Amino acid sequence: MLNKVMIICRLGRDPELKYAATGMPITTLPIATAESFVDRDGNKVDRPEWHPVVVFSLPAENCANYSSQVIPVYVSCRLPPANLHA
Repeated sequence: MLNKVMIICRLGRDPELKYAATGMPITTLPIATAESFVDRDGNKVDRPEWHPVVVFSLPAENCANYSSQVIPVYVSCRLPPANLHA
């Protein structure tokens, strides 16, 4: 089976870089996907759903240094196991 997600989006805020106790960099990227629809009154409604993307090691430092809210980002990753969402 294939477990791959690809999203082109903008960040909800600038990346947050932290370091684990081992010294490994960890960056969190808050991204959103949106559902758009027209309600009964004819108004367009955008409903965002936020997703935390976590990046480790050297790519984490690169994301923290070169990503911002202003530029679009391309995220290619796998989904975590379903039991982690419970």
